[in-house]
Amino acid sequence: MDFPLITDWYFYAVTIPAVLLLGISKSGFGAGFGSLAVPMMALAVTVPQAAAILMPVLLVMDILGMAAFRKDFDLKLLKFLIPFGLVGIVIGALLFKLLDARTVAGIVGIFTLLFLAQRLLFPPKVDSPPPPKWLGAILTATSGFTSFIAHAGGPPVNAYMIPLRMSPVKFTATLAFFFFVINLSKWIPYAWLGLLDTRNMVTSLVLLPLAPIGVFIGVRLARRVNQVLFYRLVYLGMFLTGIKLVWDALR
Repeated sequence: MDFPLITDWYFYAVTIPAVLLLGISKSGFGAGFGSLAVPMMALAVTVPQAAAILMPVLLVMDILGMAAFRKDFDLKLLKFLIPFGLVGIVIGALLFKLLDARTVAGIVGIFTLLFLAQRLLFPPKVDSPPPPKWLGAILTATSGFTSFIAHAGGPPVNAYMIPLRMSPVKFTATLAFFFFVINLSKWIPYAWLGLLDTRNMVTSLVLLPLAPIGVFIGVRLARRVNQVLFYRLVYLGMFLTGIKLVWDALR
């Protein structure tokens, strides 16, 4: 009988830093880094297994993130984002068994790099209008879809929210509440797809103590970093994420 826990040392060598990065990202600091968690873990296990193992960890991180920023979120923006994010979750659940995870990783990576190129080559003017709502709807649905496939929902929704020029704390708080709803909605379809087995869940419990450590580090940094540096770090995280996802798709 298989031991109900992953015991491979290499798995933990890549997973421990991945979970810490995810926790820091969940606090809002360096938001792009969170999407690196599943690709990093996929060096040792399959993408679906990595995504399943992270489910309980994400739940704890989401609750901690909401508690830290419970008074700072933008309720009006959340009312717009959440329905479209849930549409993406439904699409991801229905197509999950038909999609090549590497293809999805490549699409997300290319999109991320194109967004960054656009921001560098055509930076928004001070008086430029916010992105249109139809674009926000598409990007948020894409975020729900890529979040379901590989917990890589950060780059698409960041692409919509960054041009809104929110304060770092409000940006962080709104994302924390958005992804709590998105990640909570994944549990039933993940169970339906047979991903929440005993071995994955026991392994996840072993990793849970890392969740508050990562979130704590990120919260402390997010409240002490100026806005210009904050968004530069978000861009850096998105750049590294895009490169890693495209590399995974081409291997």
